[in-house]
Amino acid sequence: MLTKSVPFTFNRSGYFYFTRRVPSDLIHHYRYPRIVQGLRTSSPNVARSRALVAAAKLDEYWSHLRMTDPDLIGKHLLKSMFVPNSVAVLPNVEAADSLSLVQALDSYLLQRGSNKGKTFHAAGRRACSYLVEACGSKQLHEYSRSDALKFREWMVAKGLAGSSITRVLNSLTAIINFAITEYALDIRNSFVGMHIDRRAGVHTRLPIPVSNIQMVQRECKAKDDDVRWLIALMSDTGMRLAEAAGLHRDDIKLDCDIPFVRVQEHSWRRLKTRSSNRDIPLVGASLWAAQRILEDSSVGFAFPRYNKTELTNANSASAALNKWLKEYVPVGCTMHSFRHSMRDRLRAVECPSDIVDQIGGWSTESVGQGYGSGYTLEVLQRWMKSIEVSTQAMPKARQL
Repeated sequence: MLTKSVPFTFNRSGYFYFTRRVPSDLIHHYRYPRIVQGLRTSSPNVARSRALVAAAKLDEYWSHLRMTDPDLIGKHLLKSMFVPNSVAVLPNVEAADSLSLVQALDSYLLQRGSNKGKTFHAAGRRACSYLVEACGSKQLHEYSRSDALKFREWMVAKGLAGSSITRVLNSLTAIINFAITEYALDIRNSFVGMHIDRRAGVHTRLPIPVSNIQMVQRECKAKDDDVRWLIALMSDTGMRLAEAAGLHRDDIKLDCDIPFVRVQEHSWRRLKTRSSNRDIPLVGASLWAAQRILEDSSVGFAFPRYNKTELTNANSASAALNKWLKEYVPVGCTMHSFRHSMRDRLRAVECPSDIVDQIGGWSTESVGQGYGSGYTLEVLQRWMKSIEVSTQAMPKARQL
């Protein structure tokens, strides 16, 4: 049946409709037990994409409802309750000295998250749900320094690495600071200024030795499929996995004196930093991979299998590629290790650090780095070619 290959849909008169049953624990939020909405297409491929995106958005929203629902497991242990807020609205604080945590979160996501990606919203909700689990749901002014310290210890006991704890606290601090500033609350943010050991529990990311990179590149050419093209492309460019997986075929420029790949933001794949926008000369295995991508009969995305919805599925790519890669690299190495290796390979040929940063899209702290247009492709290519034949040993592992 046609709709079996198009999840969350049914077909009526040739057009697809999205349908999803409301979970029983959230049924009190809805007037009807099932959601049905037309997708305005008769194309199975378009319907599948739109239905998967709609389902993902519903799952995210339902997670938010569960977090803010007072009927929580262990609610008798909470000192106060989240007020359920099924629709994000700006709170009225004219007659109040503070806001609830959920009001602060809703306001923050509504005003600061309108043009942000899914990860921005998920990070805010995760931070608040962790705080509720550790210290209960309270008004912002009720969270004390002892609550903040208790929250830090709770995350340590949960097994979060120092870098993860820092990210959670940064999100939570931003939410509370925004509420304090936006609504002129006369309260203090108790979560500011806590000491966090960012190195605690952090696993080292190993660079891949050059000999292993060469072996991986040989295997990629022997296998010669789109998955191996992606690995080979990353091996001699040092691109992030999401950057490479989200490339459009138009981002690959081969009809010019210096072949290069353009890393730029797209609606389906955001970039990590402003400096991530860059052009990288193609050499070695990466040039071979780029040629194979454009020789393929596909149109649009360079890697269609990871771009079947509105957003590039870098997580799916990571799982599949790391599973194949581990047979050819030392224990502890992953696809991200190609970035570590790229930096070490450029160091090995004494490449200036600002050129290294431009090639890898790493942020720089110097004010002067923000002036000018950067190095030309000719300069970048000269250094990229110098590492193409480099066989120097990689230094020992270091912290990410």
